[in-house]
Amino acid sequence: MNEKEIKHISKFLSLILRHQPQLIGIQLDEQGWVNVDELLKRVNDHGLDINLALLKHVVETNAKKRFAFDEAKQRIRASQGHSVNVDLGYQPETPPAYLYHGTGEKSVAGILKTGLEKRGRQHVHLSSDIVTAVQVGSRHGKPALFKVMAEEMHKNGYSFYLSDNKVWLTDAVPADFLQLEDNTKASQL
Repeated sequence: MNEKEIKHISKFLSLILRHQPQLIGIQLDEQGWVNVDELLKRVNDHGLDINLALLKHVVETNAKKRFAFDEAKQRIRASQGHSVNVDLGYQPETPPAYLYHGTGEKSVAGILKTGLEKRGRQHVHLSSDIVTAVQVGSRHGKPALFKVMAEEMHKNGYSFYLSDNKVWLTDAVPADFLQLEDNTKASQL
């Protein structure tokens, strides 16, 4: 199977494990898990030819570590990014002093007014490194980079969580805790 096909499978898994499990008739449990055998049966019933070895390959080689198996490798879930209500069981953690959020330049004015909002997702996603944040922002056009004063937010009672794939999560980032970085920094990476 080539990389294009692997990417297609990964995107499809993201869709059903994060947003629309009903699309193939599966139901996620409270923590977002689904039985691997059931997932494979339902995916294959909908025209994708995926076996357990291929599923393991997609999970293990996904650069962003978007998916995780349980210890027994009998259940699978998305690591974060859900728009469906699940409790991933992450415990609050102390964030580093600064985190970063990448977005498209067209969103900057709105973010400066309202801050970062989770919108249709369960959390706002933040990165501990600039390169990843810029890559995320590039998906939305010309990238813009925000520095998040995470330590200050935490001291003011905001909770942060670290997902299995090392994405920092929080409910919202008020505009007072954001600093728009020089866009040349974002475009040089």
